[in-house]
Amino acid sequence: MKEFLAPALAFGLAFALTPIIRRLAYRIGALDQPNSRKIHRQAMPLLGGIAIYLSFWAVAALSLFLLEGSSQLRGLFWGSSLILALGLYDDIKGLSYKAKLAGQFTAAFVLLAYNIKIEFITLPFQDITFLGIFVVPLTLLWIVGLTNAVNLVDGVDGLATGVSAIASIVMFALTWGEFPLIPVLALILAGAALGFLPHNFSPARIFLGDTGSLFLGFMLAGFSIMGVTKQATFTTLIVPVLIFGLPITDTFYAIWRRIRNGQPIFKADKGHIHHRLLDVGLTTRQTVLVLYFCSIYFGAAAIVFDRFAGFSSYFIPVIFALFLLGLKRLDSLSSFLSAANGTPYLDRTKERKKGM
Repeated sequence: MKEFLAPALAFGLAFALTPIIRRLAYRIGALDQPNSRKIHRQAMPLLGGIAIYLSFWAVAALSLFLLEGSSQLRGLFWGSSLILALGLYDDIKGLSYKAKLAGQFTAAFVLLAYNIKIEFITLPFQDITFLGIFVVPLTLLWIVGLTNAVNLVDGVDGLATGVSAIASIVMFALTWGEFPLIPVLALILAGAALGFLPHNFSPARIFLGDTGSLFLGFMLAGFSIMGVTKQATFTTLIVPVLIFGLPITDTFYAIWRRIRNGQPIFKADKGHIHHRLLDVGLTTRQTVLVLYFCSIYFGAAAIVFDRFAGFSSYFIPVIFALFLLGLKRLDSLSSFLSAANGTPYLDRTKERKKGM
């Protein structure tokens, strides 16, 4: 039971610190102003990630002192501190996407400097393949890609926070008994995120901001490299992708959609999965709960593939195909959901397409 004391402490700290950070955000003007693309209708305080950052590292420092942490964790600390500073500046002053990407790559290089990298992959029906000269580019792509993927799903109250907590718990389940520190750190991050969630769940009183979404994505990327990708099984490439199936799918869908529409891939829009769910009549809470279920679905698939080595890798496309099929069938579910809400069904996706 001792391993569950740390996440409980992180939960309590994050829950207590968040109102303080909320008042700070109002005082310094770190507010997210409403516009036509955003869901909220009034200025909302940002900087919620500071509460998660402080709670995580305070508890992690105590745990690592007791468990004798490794030098890699210093790299994780410095890299995550840099990514937090980047998000903090963006929340207060604003940054161009080029400046944000430069800062993210710099933080990723910090992890590389501390030997946190993807050194090999194992694909179905193949032996371990060492990456050689591709170690650096693949590691950078994974860290920056996942950091931005979590940032992209942070578009509705409590979504990125809850999805990150679920992913952390799945990583705990996958690494428990295999690694001494990663499962403990994953639980601490989950505890800190869940402590923040009551303030962030709909109707939210504070947002993660880039301060929080970038920090969570960066930490999850680091954990996955230090833990899940180090297992010498065919799942080393598949399992991390499944764990983060929702944000990865949403990111690829966003890139494909913007290319198809002739838009810059970094231009924000209202075509994300959570926007589509809202457009077919779900409430904000229903949207978030549906996507929590999707994250649990991907997480359960990751655990199955990790625990049952004989499970056919041909089912991997099926996992994603079923998810995408569900998105295609949103219209058939909307009438039932609208009836449950007591409102007539209005497919706003068609209206939005007419306006494009």
